[in-house]
Amino acid sequence: MSNKMWGGRFATGPDAIMEEINASIGFDQRLFRQDIAGSIAHATMLAETGILTQADRASILAGLNEVLAEIEGGTFTFSRALEDIHMNVESRLREKIGDAAGRLHTARSRNDQVATDFKLYVRDTIDTLIIQVTTLQLALANKAEDEAETIMPGFTHLQSAQPVTFGHHLLAYVEMLGRDASRLADARKRLNESPLGSAALAGTPYPIDRHMTAEKLGFDRPTANSLDAVSDRDFVIETVAAAAICAMHLSRFAEEMVIWSSAQFGFVRLSDKFTTGSSIMPQKRNPDAAELVRAKIGRILGALTSLIVVMKGLPLAYSKDMQEDKEVAFDALDALSLSLAAMTGMVGDMVPNRDRMRVSAAAGFSTATDIADWLVRELNIPFRDAHHITGQIVALAEQKNCGLEGLTIEDFKFIDQRIDSRIHKVLTVEASVAARQSYGGTAPANVLTQAARWKTILTGKPHDPRPLTAKKHGGHGDGGVA
Repeated sequence: MSNKMWGGRFATGPDAIMEEINASIGFDQRLFRQDIAGSIAHATMLAETGILTQADRASILAGLNEVLAEIEGGTFTFSRALEDIHMNVESRLREKIGDAAGRLHTARSRNDQVATDFKLYVRDTIDTLIIQVTTLQLALANKAEDEAETIMPGFTHLQSAQPVTFGHHLLAYVEMLGRDASRLADARKRLNESPLGSAALAGTPYPIDRHMTAEKLGFDRPTANSLDAVSDRDFVIETVAAAAICAMHLSRFAEEMVIWSSAQFGFVRLSDKFTTGSSIMPQKRNPDAAELVRAKIGRILGALTSLIVVMKGLPLAYSKDMQEDKEVAFDALDALSLSLAAMTGMVGDMVPNRDRMRVSAAAGFSTATDIADWLVRELNIPFRDAHHITGQIVALAEQKNCGLEGLTIEDFKFIDQRIDSRIHKVLTVEASVAARQSYGGTAPANVLTQAARWKTILTGKPHDPRPLTAKKHGGHGDGGVA
């Protein structure tokens, strides 16, 4: 038997293998809300333009709402023989209201229908992802505010470089995520044109009103070219590209959490909620949530590559290859959503070990640059010469097996007679971070200002910077790590 939805030309039904490779209902059923919303808008427009009677419109809308209730209630039976969500919904609608259901597909095709459904789905997902990104940003900004004066080592090449504040480090990810949210918003803006009414590829001879359906579905306008409308998947590629960049940022942060929570670093403690134990080693606290977030970039980047490869050789307009766009996109966007939720939870529960961070920040001659800057600022020594002098000072400290703050004024004068006792004021990590007051620098006052700025942006409510507390370090997060 031929397929009753499209089989007038076909004498027999598809082979079982053809049905297996062709069916998409196993994954595109998640588009049911978007599919029914598109059909309601289309039926309303057909009635308003006189293509469909008002009676048929009322019957179709009532039937579609019944189908929606069945799917939401879990009583709807999806059929692989009907291939996809569009045919499953239309077939059930016909069972409910009869011939009027057959008029719903006037002036449209599955080509513009699926493009519309998928755009609506991606648009809805972007809205959810942006909320999740901003929620994570707010968690980071709050933690940064709490840790504005907590000193930690700043790294380049994963080698101790200069002291920074933990709050400053966390705000770096707030900035990254802000760009991620902006990219998602940009993708949403570009996708917000309605393909509905483009039909198979050439438009339709019926006197439809595409501006009406676009408005009813919340699009800014209808697409201007019917060929492009049904063959475009830029919107999902761009969204998954933005997702991949965001996942890369989360992966970088997750990597730091893994490092920081190790016994060798001991900078932070992750809560029981986001760690697991070992089946053989009772002392273990494994940062599994962070590790899994770190791994998600692989599948998201893989999805982006898959989408581009699927589309790269397709002539206009629609080809069945494009059915392969959905599974990888669904998986990628689901993975990002889960990663954002996990990261937000970890940030909220993360407890820093302030004492351990400060001790580490002071190691490795991390205030050497402060000495060079002091030589330039106070003694008017050219920076390149100051850099050389400071290198000699570091070498002497290494020879004496002490930190820079352990050198005496005689030690300094042994290197250069121009140095005086004022140099001791710049040798502490506290002095180092406090001096970095340039815009965007790590000084605690800057961190508090930037945290307040971000909280204002993210909440839409004004937040004034907290005052500096001049708190002593330690006592917070002293628990062991494993």
